[in-house]
Amino acid sequence: MKFSQMPYSRPDYDATEAELRSLLAEFESSRTAGEAAAAYLAIDRAGERFSTAYSLAYIRHTLDTRDKFYAAEQEYFDEVNPRLQEVTQEITAALLASPFRAELTDAWGDVMFRNAEITLKTFTPEIIGDLQEENRLTTEYGKLLASAQIEFDGKTLTLAQLAPYYQNTDRAIRKAAFQARSDWFLPHAERLDSLFDELVQLRTSMARKLGYENYIELGYYNMTRNCYDSSDIAKLRDAIVKYAVPISETLKKAQAERLGIDKVTLYDDALIFPEGNAAPKGSPDEIFAGGKQMYHDLSDDTAGFIDFMLENELFDVLTRPGKSGGGYCATIEEYKAPFIFANFNGTADDIDVLTHEAGHAFAAYLARDIEPSNLRNPTYETAEVHSMSMEFFTWPYMKLFFENPDKYRYQHLASALTFLPYGTMVDEFQHIVYGSPSLTPKERNEVWKNLESKYRPYLDYDFTFFGEGRRWQAQAHIYERPFYYIDYVLAQTAALEFWALDQTDHKAAWEKYRTFTDKAGTRTFTELIAAAGLDSPFDGDALKAIAETAHEFIINNSYQISNIR
Repeated sequence: MKFSQMPYSRPDYDATEAELRSLLAEFESSRTAGEAAAAYLAIDRAGERFSTAYSLAYIRHTLDTRDKFYAAEQEYFDEVNPRLQEVTQEITAALLASPFRAELTDAWGDVMFRNAEITLKTFTPEIIGDLQEENRLTTEYGKLLASAQIEFDGKTLTLAQLAPYYQNTDRAIRKAAFQARSDWFLPHAERLDSLFDELVQLRTSMARKLGYENYIELGYYNMTRNCYDSSDIAKLRDAIVKYAVPISETLKKAQAERLGIDKVTLYDDALIFPEGNAAPKGSPDEIFAGGKQMYHDLSDDTAGFIDFMLENELFDVLTRPGKSGGGYCATIEEYKAPFIFANFNGTADDIDVLTHEAGHAFAAYLARDIEPSNLRNPTYETAEVHSMSMEFFTWPYMKLFFENPDKYRYQHLASALTFLPYGTMVDEFQHIVYGSPSLTPKERNEVWKNLESKYRPYLDYDFTFFGEGRRWQAQAHIYERPFYYIDYVLAQTAALEFWALDQTDHKAAWEKYRTFTDKAGTRTFTELIAAAGLDSPFDGDALKAIAETAHEFIINNSYQISNIR
């Protein structure tokens, strides 16, 4: 069904809870493993009906945050979703206590039960009000950023619409664009401080009500970390500082030389080449025509996927006032339909949407018939491997989108390497903040500035808002999805392994990617890494090898890259 035709009506909370409790009673009274499985799948389908309504409301709200109807629906779900957790937790507890657990584990695998045990550690009815308030605060943050109206270049622009100016070849224009961005953020700085402080205190309070010292442990459980812990992430951070930061410094020094400047500043960071970055050619319609051709050529499965997405209006990528920033891929469960949300801005980021978010959507498309539905959804770092790897698997088709595809490939690979320190910095910032929740706003900003020196020593800041150590306040994940950002780092290391193999043996690399992707949420991240024959990101030597291989490729090929399949 086309997205525009998907009907929405607000689900009645009381009716939903009553239905789930009735089905839970059936599950608990099951006399055989077959009856238990059937009852659980009925519970699953009832949950899908509710989540479908939520997905439709959320997507349509983010498409236009000024729409009063869907703003009210978002507020409704912000209030009822935490309440629903009480009954879903009871269902989870019943699943784990089932006398047929062994038979259900044989049928559905161990990971589902391992994740269920983690889920039980994230909730008590005592925190329902806190969860509701957390939803309200994160929704307020998103609406605040979406409300930006910035006068620049004779136009009124959103934050997303201002972004292309950061890559302008005229340094004065780049600087003016960042000044305009800073000038918009600065009057909102106090509210951004108080919003985040409220979130930190709220999350800390929830953690302590659940018996944890601070939010870090609860944050890991909320992210369903089922095969590694904070000590593993600490080792990863050390490896990033040891191997990725020096390579980033080398790349940024070369960038400064190309641009004819002494050192890269915040407003130089996005411009890779003095004559301008690789930019896509053609209109959005032409870009999607190229995307269709690309995915038809890549494989039969990707061909069916892209046809399904285009035929059912499952993309919304044009930037407009009131639309939320950023991009995401959501799933509308009852229609087995992924949905891609983005903000095209005329830069190479538009093509990254067509590969990154489509990587998420392709994985969801492949998993659409798996039951129960929670087996369709892997943990977040695994999902990001799907998307970040797809960015690299589509390299051979960049000629469909760029006049100089080698130039795009250079900046894409270089950006992948320089992202590793930034993504790790975001994660360490959150560990520090939630480990010391009494930090003042000024102290948090000092933490960020110190981390910038550690992870991005090549970068100069000279704007009031950003120079105060507030760059983190523009990173939505920090407010909305704590501890998510390191998942991108983990995924990037795996994606770079796929990339390296793809340069020499595409068939083997694609088969490994499908081995990784086809298992959806039935295996842990480390199990999937091993099954695909990849090295663990937690192995510092593996990160060293991948980073050096990518760096050597860049140095040897400049942006006149010729050895593309």
